[in-house]
Amino acid sequence: MRDRLLDGRPPTVREVRDALGFRAVESARTHLSALVEEGRLVKRPGVARGYALPQTSGQGGVPRLVPLLGRVPAGPLDLAIEEVESYLLSRCGSNDELFALRVRGDSMRDVGILDGDLVIVRRQPTASSGSIVVAMIGDEATVKTLHISNGHGKDGAGHGRIELRPENADYHPIVPDPDEVTILGKVIEVRRMLEGGV
Repeated sequence: MRDRLLDGRPPTVREVRDALGFRAVESARTHLSALVEEGRLVKRPGVARGYALPQTSGQGGVPRLVPLLGRVPAGPLDLAIEEVESYLLSRCGSNDELFALRVRGDSMRDVGILDGDLVIVRRQPTASSGSIVVAMIGDEATVKTLHISNGHGKDGAGHGRIELRPENADYHPIVPDPDEVTILGKVIEVRRMLEGGV
């Protein structure tokens, strides 16, 4: 549906009903009206198939769908699970590959990332020191602040040390072998649901 909106070919209300699994056309209309009220859609009055995605003047331009890929620990490491649960609407960097994860744990609470929050991540294989990243160590993933320091061995060769630091004094930094760490991306947005959930 989003691709059709971007192409200027909005679906009919019946097509929306069928795509979303509603039984009645009125249910689809109600859903579309709610999206208009939330600012996620624009309705041009008096125009058949008059729905469009809103244009924005700020960063990112047209909103886009970001897949929510399960949970990631912000605490002790846990097995990474990547499965699309649903999609979020985001205006972040339209040319970037983005994904979202639900945070589990409180090791990042001092930077405002709490248990149950959603983080939107820009997929990238590297990040600068001080960035909040989603990193894999073997088959386990975590959200932490990346710290990179350069040490020198007896031969003068540089040996980079990577720390994945929590932002909560109750947790200790993770200091993995640099060859065992894969940066999945940099956290660029945090969302908190005040009621219910995605």
